[in-house]
Amino acid sequence: MSQDVFKRAAFPALIMLALAGCSLAPKYERPAAPVPGQYPDQAAVKNSGPGSAQAVAPNAGYSSDLGWSEFFRDPQLKALIGLSLANNRDMRIAVQRVQEARAQFGIVESDRLPTLGIGGNAQVTHNPENLRMNGADSVTRYYQAGVGMTAFELDFFGRVKNLSEAAYQQYLATAQATRTVHINLVAQVAEAYFRLRTAQQLDTLMQKTLESRQNTYALVKARYDAGVASALDLSQAKTQLDTVRADRAGIKRSQAQALNALQLLLGVEIPAGLPPAAVFGRDQVLAAIPVGLPSDLLERRPDIMGAENALLAANANIGAARAAFFPNISITGLLGFASPQLGGLFGSGQHYWQFAPQLQMPIFSGGVSGNLDLAEARNHIAVAQYEKTIQTAFREVADALAGEATYDSQLEALRALEASASETLKLATLRYETGIDSFLQVQNAEVDLYTTQQTFFQIGMESLMNRVELYKALGGGWLEASAAAPLAQAGSEAGTAADTGTRAR
Repeated sequence: MSQDVFKRAAFPALIMLALAGCSLAPKYERPAAPVPGQYPDQAAVKNSGPGSAQAVAPNAGYSSDLGWSEFFRDPQLKALIGLSLANNRDMRIAVQRVQEARAQFGIVESDRLPTLGIGGNAQVTHNPENLRMNGADSVTRYYQAGVGMTAFELDFFGRVKNLSEAAYQQYLATAQATRTVHINLVAQVAEAYFRLRTAQQLDTLMQKTLESRQNTYALVKARYDAGVASALDLSQAKTQLDTVRADRAGIKRSQAQALNALQLLLGVEIPAGLPPAAVFGRDQVLAAIPVGLPSDLLERRPDIMGAENALLAANANIGAARAAFFPNISITGLLGFASPQLGGLFGSGQHYWQFAPQLQMPIFSGGVSGNLDLAEARNHIAVAQYEKTIQTAFREVADALAGEATYDSQLEALRALEASASETLKLATLRYETGIDSFLQVQNAEVDLYTTQQTFFQIGMESLMNRVELYKALGGGWLEASAAAPLAQAGSEAGTAADTGTRAR
């Protein structure tokens, strides 16, 4: 076999050997979840009944299998969420972040393949007479053309491969961050909507209360004019009336601010012609949500998956830093034609090749050791961040479960309290009109009823938001429907890849 044939056969073999280089990255083992194996008060969440998640999506074992259009039941809210996902600027930025990370991964990945190019050059030199060889012309010409490869690193120790793996995991982490933005946006729109609807209900309550207080004030004023009621009674009635007026001005402000917050989340002006809103109450969302175990969060919550992707990237960077202690071998080559005359450049006898390997071995370099220390420190940070993300997720679910276990009983108690306060007001008013008690008893009864009604609406809103928080904490809110694909195509692609762990090494 001739040398040319041997070299042509050996060159692809060297390329394949470089691409299949070993990896010096530590063997990855997922850190143990630093949380208990069960949620507290998990038994308080009931997963059965006509309004439960099991009834709506009987095959859904986890909250993330429920689409947000199934979880939220108000047609107007669903329309608003759809508008926000299409127009919210934070969502657009998050999707473009994925594209940016994808491009960065592509740049790093390209270093694993040789860079080939076609080119040519010419060199024309005029030599003085004392530098010319015997019989040589005063002007020499040299022409060259061919296919060249520039400084391709033979990745025997996996440096480039690990850098590519790190960029890939960062890309996946960015995609998971986009899913987190998506989930948070759905929850934020729902919460802003619930605040707006609650403010509207409180405004209606205050309007009715204002009318009642005006009637009471008119009654006391008539009794005062007749000499039956005291000036103190009249002053107390006026105080009650002015209190509701002030409260209503405040709730008008809250209503406007809630509307502004909702519009910011939508990214566009709230359009006319939205579907009619459902009756506001607990039926706005599903009555119960499948919970699962804490370990399920590792595979369901995008922030945890993203933190693990960042940990895998840090692990790969250790491999790249270790590889820097070993020789770096790179090749520059050219295969083409060379000739002293341009016209004969591509002649049959003008074949030209150049093979220039280069080896570099660090002997004394503090930066190499420092880069390894840096990579290991960042890996320890990534482990701690991953564990903290799991702990935070566990706490969010546990807090929401505690709310699920107590809000129903609190609302039931407030309903009973409202009925008692209403009856007390009736009796106090009757006793005042018959002259048995002073107006102070009526005033106290009115304050108690008014406060109880306000508290009921406030706790009702909090109970709705708590259920949304539970849904979000369990990793829900990503799919529009349980059988649908994620809305952001980049996040979907990366999310699928992240579920399977790292790429094949």
